[in-house]
Amino acid sequence: MKQHLWIGGKFKETENYKALKSPYSGEGIAEVAMASPSDVKSAIDAADHARKIMAEMPAHKRAEILESAVAIMKEEKEECAMIIAREASKPLKAARGEVDRTIMTYTFAAQEARKLYGETIPMDAAPGGEGRVAYTVKEPLGIIGAITPFNFPMNLVAHKVGPAIAAGNTVVLKPASQTPMSAYKIADIFHRAGLPDGALNVITGSGGTVGDVLVADDRISMITFTGSPAVGKQIRENAGLKRVTLELGSNSAVVVDENADVEKIVPRIAAGAFAFQGQVCISVQRIYVHESLYQTFAERFVEEAKKLKIGDPLNEETDISAMISKSDTDRARSWIESAVKSGAELALGGKAADNTLYPTVLLNVDKSEKISCEEVFAPVVHINSFSSFEEALALVNDSDYGLQAGVFTNDVNKAFKAAKELHVGGVMVNDFPTFRVDHMPYGGVKMSGMGREGIKYAVEEMTEMKLISFKID
Repeated sequence: MKQHLWIGGKFKETENYKALKSPYSGEGIAEVAMASPSDVKSAIDAADHARKIMAEMPAHKRAEILESAVAIMKEEKEECAMIIAREASKPLKAARGEVDRTIMTYTFAAQEARKLYGETIPMDAAPGGEGRVAYTVKEPLGIIGAITPFNFPMNLVAHKVGPAIAAGNTVVLKPASQTPMSAYKIADIFHRAGLPDGALNVITGSGGTVGDVLVADDRISMITFTGSPAVGKQIRENAGLKRVTLELGSNSAVVVDENADVEKIVPRIAAGAFAFQGQVCISVQRIYVHESLYQTFAERFVEEAKKLKIGDPLNEETDISAMISKSDTDRARSWIESAVKSGAELALGGKAADNTLYPTVLLNVDKSEKISCEEVFAPVVHINSFSSFEEALALVNDSDYGLQAGVFTNDVNKAFKAAKELHVGGVMVNDFPTFRVDHMPYGGVKMSGMGREGIKYAVEEMTEMKLISFKID
């Protein structure tokens, strides 16, 4: 089948199409449109045409459209999960979990559409302000350029599309090249939910082609991007006065203090390391364990990792399936081999079959190795020991990234110390850094990005404040 572009509420053909194949089986899924610069301009034209319609739409109507989309998605949950599993090779049970989260994300967006509150300003607090009444309102920015990754092809789209619609904006969405079908499904759902034509446009193709046009066009008011630091930096440097939100990944760390319950926490941390083949921005990558628990923890962690079932993403029992591409598999393997050559112990895994990289556990990795200091985005984790809590916090902070970190401790003073000293966007006490619910503020510092997602916080990013002042005679 051919998957055309979605522009102005209808499908639009283009000149070039590219085969989309399953990362697991290599089987063809669809022939997907490759947008030209003129196609991107057409999508922006459509969004611009719908801009006034969305800005003037009552809040309750925007909320109702989001609620209708939620209702449709609930009816078509299994179809949505199958799309994700096929194009991303996300194990089916994980894909179902993503669909459930997507439903919740749009539910939160519907709620936030009804809560765009301003405030009254006491003008007489300053001399000369007497006899005035003032208040603020929040207005939509206009057109949001949204660029999303492959790893959560429905829920990360929801984190951009949901708040944009809630705030009264229009959207030009560029999904990841490997996972376009999820985005087209969402466009179809919103069309049936009553979203005006042109309010959501989906354009697939080269990231450079589409992204360059979105960043350059003055009609785009904001770029919201999830992806690599290199691309994020390029967007930021070329965006001019556009508002920009960037979520750029991490090499998330977790600290296991000496009083932690190893038997209780190992399954949780393992889940955070290997869910969706480790292709999660807040996947556990670095584990620092107190030296008194190190041997026990490492042995127990390896045992837990061995329980994971590897295979077809459409199999109900599968925990680990193919990486998104062979090049990503090869890259992760080369990092593993480098760490081992530098003295790390390979406790589990390290091998691959086609695109499937087996769960890998490394011990005592040098902090200069890529497997430690860069984002591996694969089912690979390393475990190192520490002697003091201060040392552990320093190891976590010794990173160019800072998205989220986890700390397991029963000492409340250490918990508050970690909360204060860790230079990250979120500190999860007695949980792994992979924890996220979809209404919480989410974003990082350093190379992990700028701005915050989480529906309420994204809505704030996607609106601008206007002050109205009345002088009373």
